[in-house]
Amino acid sequence: MPDRGGGPTGPRIRVGRPSRRLRTLLTTLGVLAVLAMLFVMFAGFWTDWLWYRSVDYSSVFTTTLGTKIGLFAVFGVLMALAVGTNIWLAHRLRPPLSAMSMEQQSLDRYRMSIAPYKRWALLAVSALIGLMAGASAAGQWRTWLQWVNAVPFGQKDPQFHKDIAFYTFDLPWYRFLLSFGFAATVLSLIAAALVHYLYGGLRLTSPGGRATAAATGHLSVLLGFFVMLKAVAYWLDRYGLAVKSSGLKSTEGWTGLRYVDANAYLPAKTILFIIALICAALFFATLWRRTWQLPVIGFGLMVLSAVLIGGLYPAIVQKFQVQPNEQAKEAPYIKKNITATREAYGIDDAQVKDYPGSSDLNGKDKQKLRADADSTASLRLLDPNIVSPTFQQLQQVRGYYQFPSTLDVDRYKVDGKEQDTVIGLRELNINGIPERNWINDHFKYTHGYGAITAKGTSTADGGAPDFTEKNLPTDGKLGTYEQRVYYGEKTTQYSIVGGPQKELDYSGDQGEKSYSYEGKSGVSLSNPVNRAAYAVAFGEPQILYSGAIGDGSRILYNRTPKERVEAVAPWLTIDGDAYPAVVDGRIQWIVDAYTTTNGYPYASRTTLGDTTADSLTNGQRAVVAQQNQVNYIRNSVKATVDAYDGTVKLYQWDTQDPVLKTWMKAFPGTVKPKSQISSGLMDHLRYPQDLFKVQRELLTRYHVTNPGTFYTGSERWQVPDDPTNKSGNAVPPYYLSMKMPDQNAQTFSLTTTFTPKSRENLGAFMAVDANATSPDYGKIRLLKLPSETTVSGPQQVQSKFNGDPEIANKINILKRGDSEIEYGNLLTVPLDGGLLYVEPVYVRGAGTNYPLLKKVLVTYGDKTAFEDNLTQALDVVFGVKGPEPGTTKPPAEGTTKPPASQNADVQQALKDAQDAFDAGQKALDAKDWAAYGKAQQALKDALDRAAKAEAAAAGNGGKPGSQ
Repeated sequence: MPDRGGGPTGPRIRVGRPSRRLRTLLTTLGVLAVLAMLFVMFAGFWTDWLWYRSVDYSSVFTTTLGTKIGLFAVFGVLMALAVGTNIWLAHRLRPPLSAMSMEQQSLDRYRMSIAPYKRWALLAVSALIGLMAGASAAGQWRTWLQWVNAVPFGQKDPQFHKDIAFYTFDLPWYRFLLSFGFAATVLSLIAAALVHYLYGGLRLTSPGGRATAAATGHLSVLLGFFVMLKAVAYWLDRYGLAVKSSGLKSTEGWTGLRYVDANAYLPAKTILFIIALICAALFFATLWRRTWQLPVIGFGLMVLSAVLIGGLYPAIVQKFQVQPNEQAKEAPYIKKNITATREAYGIDDAQVKDYPGSSDLNGKDKQKLRADADSTASLRLLDPNIVSPTFQQLQQVRGYYQFPSTLDVDRYKVDGKEQDTVIGLRELNINGIPERNWINDHFKYTHGYGAITAKGTSTADGGAPDFTEKNLPTDGKLGTYEQRVYYGEKTTQYSIVGGPQKELDYSGDQGEKSYSYEGKSGVSLSNPVNRAAYAVAFGEPQILYSGAIGDGSRILYNRTPKERVEAVAPWLTIDGDAYPAVVDGRIQWIVDAYTTTNGYPYASRTTLGDTTADSLTNGQRAVVAQQNQVNYIRNSVKATVDAYDGTVKLYQWDTQDPVLKTWMKAFPGTVKPKSQISSGLMDHLRYPQDLFKVQRELLTRYHVTNPGTFYTGSERWQVPDDPTNKSGNAVPPYYLSMKMPDQNAQTFSLTTTFTPKSRENLGAFMAVDANATSPDYGKIRLLKLPSETTVSGPQQVQSKFNGDPEIANKINILKRGDSEIEYGNLLTVPLDGGLLYVEPVYVRGAGTNYPLLKKVLVTYGDKTAFEDNLTQALDVVFGVKGPEPGTTKPPAEGTTKPPASQNADVQQALKDAQDAFDAGQKALDAKDWAAYGKAQQALKDALDRAAKAEAAAAGNGGKPGSQ
């Protein structure tokens, strides 16, 4: 073997510790690595603090962070103390070495290896367990804040007569404390048992006693604590029955006590509570008796009782008492469930009225029906779910702008009259930037520009939207307002504004306009610490050294309305559809927000993600709250986000909601009172879609208030699938101005239809007053059709439309070339005891790739029309002519009812008009569409001549024949 130390003639190779220089280098690298990790952690904390401060919601950040730190510290220390104390106690109670058996002596090497580090091992184990427990407890910050700030509901549950707040705020916190107690006890028991075994207090294979008296007493006390906690669990389980989900025929999501719960489980839990207390006392008694005999017997009896009393007995009651007469036995509990569910979802005041649904035109006043068709609803032909590509084509202007795939419906005054309006913002499309690089993406192209609006009830020539606000910059009916859109649904990237680098404002006929952001939003990057923090947080080192950032530079991020509201109010559930409105010279995003709970006694649960999904949520609109399960919901907050400076404001909308009041106590000053909502903003607030969809899903079952009918499910409804596409998803609700049979005037409403379970005919029609300024805002009206009705539902209407040979021929004509047909929203309107269906039909012409309105389908009873516009379609369906554009009264059926006049020219023109009208009616009956078109043109010409002649006569003193 070679001499590694070297010989007399060779160099000595030294193998030993690293050199001082290498040690210094390794230490330095280690310190730098730790500092880097600490700075990464600091960067996340610091940027969060800067953002909350920039939006004036720093109190949310500090309250949330302080609560998490407090819970982490308190419960982490408690867990560490519990486990550490029991480890220390087990070590202190160890037997002397001389008393150890051969089995225990074999563990000497383990004891010897631990001995020098006993104190550090104790601290390390306790600290590690404490850290995990603290992290878990920090996640309960919402539960703690609700418990400590709880506001009573002022309403008691029907079983235990406790305030609802006990179940929503108190019980979740008590359950957390109980689970923490179980965890601390079990971990302490395991740790103590291991130490006792290691030091001889427990023996597994040695002859004689298996445990020393000290170990027996220690472990018995811990087991006693465990059994005592089990007793507390049994007691809380009694109240948990009121919020327990269970299955019952025809009652998906059923929550609350059933007959077996009230008459078997409830007394069983009480008996088990008493047995558990006795068993715990027996375990504690081993401190004096020093024997396991009685505790083991007691524990065995508790387990046996849990099986017999808590499991077998309820099963017997269910089998032999409930099942033979389940409907009668469950009726009182079903009634409680119905009452609580209707209250929890705000549908207890829903007005249900019988509606004949008769759409037979025979014997009806057709002229009145025709007039009522115009006055009952402002039938919206512009479908916001279809026309986004048309907005994009006609109003995009530049490739770096975009509109959302689904536009929104709002109300604006046009020429002094409120008009249902389709609106979309021209937001920035970063993928459309001509040349992508870091400067262009984040410094030059920073914002969208302008709100584009169009009338909802009419279109321009060729079927294009009738824009009321258009162009770039926009002009039209909205007046002067700040058009720049820095915050929007499509604005997901960060931008750096206000510094040396100028932004592209917009590109017009006179070239590009530059701009420098003047708002106060965003976080300043003038500070090098801030720049370093954001460079780390965003993983972009150029933020640290780029010359494009200087004095005045601010970074904008968290730019979608939903994520801004979620960040400043993490205790709210956000609606899936924020919508823009021009209010007081600013574009404001309006966001509906909900308070929810999963602990409302007896109220059935629903999964928000499933309930709010429909044919538009597939890639177009977000689904609210993903898969959160709730059994109470209120639209308690209306929030706004300024599209220019990102200002977030929260307004208290439901002033009675105790859940909101609780959160307002936890975060004082974050929610403004309802009285601060301006009149301009109030005009654009509306009933939220996601809440409506939750309520309509519940009303498929809970429109029934009779327990027997509810149990049989004979009157259950379902939300029909959207017939205008093949997605198989539910039809979305539709906004339109209309009046229900008990209303005197149209109001902005949100509507939907129901069909009977597993059938396609219409079962009911639902509308809610969606106008926030209306005294009936939020009132739900249901029109229930007779169960034997044959009124067509949406799917049947669409099938009738598709199956009509004449309409099919016209569709084939429209499809000539490469054109495609798209069906718009199928609107349903109650009309004089029947149902009127209206559906716009769009055509994507070859080469245009955007839809234009070309036809309108109208169905009432057995009559169906497929015409170029709504007026013509209604005329065909009702067989009488409606008012000409600009007039308010239609002519009487079968006559033009000419005004009295002595002017010969006027009389002749009116005679020609009557002849043309009669010819049109004959052509209509014969379905001679060419002749009908000629007659309509002749009628228009004759009426124009009559109007001109009458005007000329009036200007000439009314003399016959004067010109």
